[in-house]
Amino acid sequence: MRGLTVRWSLTDAAEGVEDELAAYVAETSHARFTGMAGLRWKTWRMRRGEWFEGTYVFATDAAREAFQEQFVAGAADAPGSRIVGSPPVLVEPWDVVAVAEGWDGFEAGPRG
Repeated sequence: MRGLTVRWSLTDAAEGVEDELAAYVAETSHARFTGMAGLRWKTWRMRRGEWFEGTYVFATDAAREAFQEQFVAGAADAPGSRIVGSPPVLVEPWDVVAVAEGWDGFEAGPRG
């Protein structure tokens, strides 16, 4: 499995941007990525006032590379960039070493 992290800085973002990002994920982005071919899962993470990121895990190198290439080409105009007011500060590919599912299982949904 192949991962990709896309991170935006929130240090200079407008007040309330975190709520706007959370609403965008719940109302639009979650549905866009649910069932996406080549994607195993996506997690949206945020530290208020610090950063917001999308963490993707793809089934193959080819799926990750295709998504990364397309994303980077339009990163400055991506919805996250428009909401935050600046492009991502990090686009980083990585490898998954292992995944363990805990006793309580995995729960997918637009509001974690």
